[in-house]
Amino acid sequence: MVRPRQRVRFERECLTTPDGDELVVDHVNTPGATTRVLMLHGLEGSSSSVYIQGMAAQALALGFAVSVMNFRGCAREPGNLSRMIPNHRPRMYHSGETTDFAFFARAMADREPDVRRFAIGVSLGGNVLLKWLGDDPGQSVVSGTVALSVPYDLKAGATHLENGLGRLYAASFVRTLAAKAERVARLFPDAAKGVNVGGLRRATTFHEIDDFATAPLHGFRDAEDYWERCSSLRVIGRITTPTLCVSAMDDPFLPPRVLNEVTAVKSDAVELVVTRTGGHIGFVAGSPFRPRYWAEEKAIAFVATRST
Repeated sequence: MVRPRQRVRFERECLTTPDGDELVVDHVNTPGATTRVLMLHGLEGSSSSVYIQGMAAQALALGFAVSVMNFRGCAREPGNLSRMIPNHRPRMYHSGETTDFAFFARAMADREPDVRRFAIGVSLGGNVLLKWLGDDPGQSVVSGTVALSVPYDLKAGATHLENGLGRLYAASFVRTLAAKAERVARLFPDAAKGVNVGGLRRATTFHEIDDFATAPLHGFRDAEDYWERCSSLRVIGRITTPTLCVSAMDDPFLPPRVLNEVTAVKSDAVELVVTRTGGHIGFVAGSPFRPRYWAEEKAIAFVATRST
């Protein structure tokens, strides 16, 4: 509530995707930078999310360039952060949709072949990043990655959010996701025949959102099929790119037992740091009047130590 959402001044670019949609990317092109940090925000976030702004400011202070990929339908209107820019194809983003990031990262690599690239993904963006790494362990587009507060097991996370404090977190996400899905169904009725609009209007859980919209729009059998195929827990053991993952035991988006499973199956290329507290993308340190955001600092420090 107190952190700035327009701390960093970005230059906006719209990349035309292979399927004819627009991918909104926000850059800071630091003159002479030899390192560019690619960032992926979390569920219903954008380049104006406070954690993205915070890490971008830190990266710029070290002389890095920054590029933030806004997931489809998540970019905010300049000067009106309450308004999202809709996408133009009968689809949405989701936790396992890696083709847009692959396209974005490759575009940055082709544009700046002599610049080193690192990627940071947060929450849903972290799951997308880890799944991309696991699906393509031989990739050479980025030299290292960081994933913060990842929902490694989508079924466990969605179920966990149906209880206690999680229900408060989920409510606002469910509302905006349902509205986006209903818009897609209205504009593309033929492609979205499987979307249950009536169910979306009554939805209160991620299971309902994923069953009524995510699955039919993106070729999954149902929510369970989507969760099973898109959870990064399935592929984290195949990652070969140096990767730092940071999670807290009290993250309301994930039961603590999943972090033990991640520890058991992750590859040696993945360093998992688990703190007792920190919440979801929180990790607030320092004093109440001069707070610091420990995980964000650790993410940029990871990049800095490997960019020389």
